[in-house]
Amino acid sequence: MEELLELKDLLLAGNIADALLMVEEMTEMSKDDKINKISSYAKILLLHLIKRAAEKRSTRSWDLSIENAVYEIQKTNKRRKAGGNYLSSEELRQAVENAYRIALSGAAVEAFEGRYEVEEIASMVDRSEIIKQAMQLILATVGE
Repeated sequence: MEELLELKDLLLAGNIADALLMVEEMTEMSKDDKINKISSYAKILLLHLIKRAAEKRSTRSWDLSIENAVYEIQKTNKRRKAGGNYLSSEELRQAVENAYRIALSGAAVEAFEGRYEVEEIASMVDRSEIIKQAMQLILATVGE
């Protein structure tokens, strides 16, 4: 809110150059917030995809978590008024890839009742296939 008031003051003072800089800064802050939120849901999505692949089974709870994480990523990335998305598919892929290591650690704790270390769980799954599955789910057309 403070930034909006400062922007208003800059515009009222006719300081267009500084106002444009402020808009750029606010845009970056908003994008960072979107990336952080998407990354949080990507960790949940990946965690359940990893568990599902490692254990070669699924549960209704995991399926619901996957569905919810995909929905939240899609919703967060969608520009409501302007249309389109905040992050490109490549930026989404980068966020998913960055979330993989943390998701793998979480899966090691949860899968097989925590009997395996991170490296062991990692050897049970195909990282590129998990990321591919996540991206296919995220980029699927949302039925509204």
